[in-house]
Amino acid sequence: MAVSVDTVYQRVLAILNKEQRGYVTPQEFNLFANQAQQDIFEQYFYDINQFGRIPGNSTEYSDMVTLLNEKINIFEATTAPTRPGNFFIQPPDLYRLGTVVYKNSTTNSFGITTIENVEAERINANEFLYINASPFTKPKNIRPVFVSNSSGIKIYGDIEITAIADVEYFYIKSPASVQWAYQMVFNEPLYDANNSVDFELHDSDEADLVVKILELAGILIKDLNLYQVFNAEEQETTRQEKA
Repeated sequence: MAVSVDTVYQRVLAILNKEQRGYVTPQEFNLFANQAQQDIFEQYFYDINQFGRIPGNSTEYSDMVTLLNEKINIFEATTAPTRPGNFFIQPPDLYRLGTVVYKNSTTNSFGITTIENVEAERINANEFLYINASPFTKPKNIRPVFVSNSSGIKIYGDIEITAIADVEYFYIKSPASVQWAYQMVFNEPLYDANNSVDFELHDSDEADLVVKILELAGILIKDLNLYQVFNAEEQETTRQEKA
């Protein structure tokens, strides 16, 4: 599921041309497109907090929390971390860390080894000293904890856990950078599908992308009226969604 970067670009150019508002180059479009995608993506999380406080409805296809979760699910990812030093390093495309899983292996008296996925609890670094000092709260392999800082994370069970194979991240990744690639043909940019990168947003966000990019184009070409028109349209759409 993705939104075609070429479709959005052609729609933006068509509207600008129809209104005789100017021209947006591919380079400018790519900058605007990435800004618009990031704005819409981040808005998912603000909206889900707001709609989560409002009672839903019984209509399967119009409950906003369900729809927002569907959009966010596109960006769910799982990976094993790297550990080049003393910390597990978080993924480079990380937006929000969800669950850190420790694969706890145990061997019974018959020599049979079983592996159980256990969620590690996130704690603050200053809490670890107190938690580790008590035999009742001390981390165990069946009840691991982790602390996080700018260097990465550390995971503790019976002892500090260091094996990469024993750890897995579940997280929300950031959208990939959008790119409308092109080749110059007769001094005109011709769309290059092989090197382009589409929007990763939900299909239903295509219209919002066009509107946001046109807002930014209005600022670029110093057309305040264009900016105001599409900004008003975006606000009206948002008002209707949240009414």
